[in-house]
Amino acid sequence: MSANPISPRPATGDRSRPDACPGALQVHQAADGALARVRLPGGALTPAQLQVLASAAHDLAGGELELTSRGNIQLRAVTDPAAFADRLADAGLLPSLSHERVRNILASPLSGRIGGLVDVRDWTSALDRGLCADPALAALPGRVMFSLDDGRGDVSGLSADLGLHAVGADEVALVLAGRDHGARVPAADGVEVLLAAARLLLEIREDQWRLHEIDGGVERVLSGLGLGAGSADTLDLPAVGTGPIGWLDHGDGAVTLAAGLALGTMSARVAEFLAAVDKPLVVTPWRSVLICDLDDWTAEQVVRVLAPMGLIFDENSPWLQVSACTGRPGCGKALADVRADLGAALAAGEIGEGRQHWVGCERKCGRPRGEVTDVVATGDGYRVDRPSS
Repeated sequence: MSANPISPRPATGDRSRPDACPGALQVHQAADGALARVRLPGGALTPAQLQVLASAAHDLAGGELELTSRGNIQLRAVTDPAAFADRLADAGLLPSLSHERVRNILASPLSGRIGGLVDVRDWTSALDRGLCADPALAALPGRVMFSLDDGRGDVSGLSADLGLHAVGADEVALVLAGRDHGARVPAADGVEVLLAAARLLLEIREDQWRLHEIDGGVERVLSGLGLGAGSADTLDLPAVGTGPIGWLDHGDGAVTLAAGLALGTMSARVAEFLAAVDKPLVVTPWRSVLICDLDDWTAEQVVRVLAPMGLIFDENSPWLQVSACTGRPGCGKALADVRADLGAALAAGEIGEGRQHWVGCERKCGRPRGEVTDVVATGDGYRVDRPSS
């Protein structure tokens, strides 16, 4: 690999074509077959639902579940998308055929269990119901994202288009295009304000997919809501690069285990073992999974069984500092098998300090937020684009 100064990220792609963001019904035809993405508002997943996804990965796809940076799950090489969609519907993972791609809701994964000013889980359910109940909102681009932060600051910095950030038990900051602009609303009205903002986004967008792409978009949304920028001191909302890992004590006798996954991927077999624990699960935006509401003895057994199967409970694991796009053979545009090359580099101890994202082409798909070194396949080795100082 040769080191070059960081190059600017590629410009926004062609927005004149329809949004082709994949879902469970509108799949993406990748080089290795159909890719289907399952939305999990707030990352919430029941054991029974995970078992359905594990069985589908084994029976109808490539045998693996990929966690995404939006707290969703996708399956590659799906052989029968219609049968896959039927299984999701039966499991309650497809509550709306028309709105399934717009249910992009990030929420503080530990909310209601550990820390935070409020419990945003009810907000997540209410926002999901409100989205699905409004026929017009089915037209939102599949890339639009919502965030619900309980005040700890873990998801507000992940560049959602529309979000709420708790600043007290009864008040929230309205987050637009990933930033606080000083607007405050009562927490009880927050979900309705977000839904109104989503309708305004539909009105003002032309061929843009994200709020930050619309000229004056934030100001136009605030004006349409009758809020203005507000006079409150604005919050700094930095991107959180990694989520919690390991043993997380609730303080009331319960435990949550936060498990990382190498490149955010788990086999169907591991997913089946996770489902068998029979406890609530949360998929996080950092491509990890929370196994919630355990007692101490059960948590110890989960670590003993699942750590050897690839779940990462050590926050110092080098795998937690790296990410990668699909690369070859799954992506036809990739110039290298970046995941295999990354694995070889880790095994050889060639990965330095700091976060790295390995990609097969200049698009840099899947790049996480925050300060990251890009390792870009060029067709003749790799170029290293380091963060600007």
